[in-house]
Amino acid sequence: MMESGIKFGYNEKGCQDFIRRIEGSRPIFVCVIATTETARIPGLSAAGAMPELTDYTPAADVELLFYGRCRCIEGVPVTPDGIPTPALITMSALRLSNIPYFVLNGGAKVLPKVPFFEVGGSPGKDIRSGCAVENSEEVYERSSIIGRQLSRAADYLVVGESIPGGTTTALAVLLAMGVDAKLKVSSSMPNNPHDLKLRVVEAAFEAAGISYGSLERAPFKAISLVGDPMMPAAAGLIAGAAEEVPVIMAGGTQMCAVLKLLQSISPEVLGNLAIGTTRWILEDKTSDIRELVSKVAPVPLLAADLDFSASKYRGLRAYELGVAKEGVGAGGASIAAMLSSRGTVTRASLLKDIEDSYSMLIDSASH
Repeated sequence: MMESGIKFGYNEKGCQDFIRRIEGSRPIFVCVIATTETARIPGLSAAGAMPELTDYTPAADVELLFYGRCRCIEGVPVTPDGIPTPALITMSALRLSNIPYFVLNGGAKVLPKVPFFEVGGSPGKDIRSGCAVENSEEVYERSSIIGRQLSRAADYLVVGESIPGGTTTALAVLLAMGVDAKLKVSSSMPNNPHDLKLRVVEAAFEAAGISYGSLERAPFKAISLVGDPMMPAAAGLIAGAAEEVPVIMAGGTQMCAVLKLLQSISPEVLGNLAIGTTRWILEDKTSDIRELVSKVAPVPLLAADLDFSASKYRGLRAYELGVAKEGVGAGGASIAAMLSSRGTVTRASLLKDIEDSYSMLIDSASH
């Protein structure tokens, strides 16, 4: 049983069973991209050097996967401190394991210069407007059709996301649906701005005329009022695929909001789901993904045991200090790479490839 390089975060027996089901089999990776104007609130997201640049982050992330460089922006998506996007990790994991990958546009403001599935979603509005997402039910239905089709072409799916500001919208949806997520959602920054997130959510609830738990049985209304366009697209994709095959929900605490939606809309697929994240999310002292999973649905919680502390690059060592942590399906893609390769892709080979890619990107950016 190949488990080195993968940590079990919650439901250990479920983790072991899930790994047994998918080890050595062939996945497809899908990254769901979207934007929300919530990310433009200063201090909320580190997914761009300036708040307005967060519109470009999802497109740049998936361009990196396809081309090894970004086309819609110069260089590579970085935090304000110059720390590189987790898409670097995903790129290496997919390349080393030869896993095929696709992009689904849930509602991105800047479209990537890559082919993608289109489901008719629109960019999300600031949740403080109390009217955040359009046609969430249609997007869910269309995405579920894609999920069903992809499940016929793969043994399992790995579904990641790129949406700056997504932990704030996740907090809003979880609270609206009666999950006490206060102080539990993660952040792309070491100093998790919990107070700011709560103030934003409180303003959103007031504008929408809702309260804690008032939308417990109204998942699409929760998305529409205070969610983001990644949610219906990812939830539909996952539900459609999980009717037939296992799905790794590749992400951090945002995937707990998607899990809550699925528990409400398609509870019959929960037995085919696991969340796959990174060790940095699992060990994050400023959030609590274990607690969230246990409150929502007892699905297996796996984490890629990545360690950048010995990296020769400061930008990568910063991950050990709580910057970035997860995104673009980095954890789930790394887990899938290790399992589909039956252990020939390891933590060490991943780090080497990530360092090589980072070095090339730094070099190309400086010329």
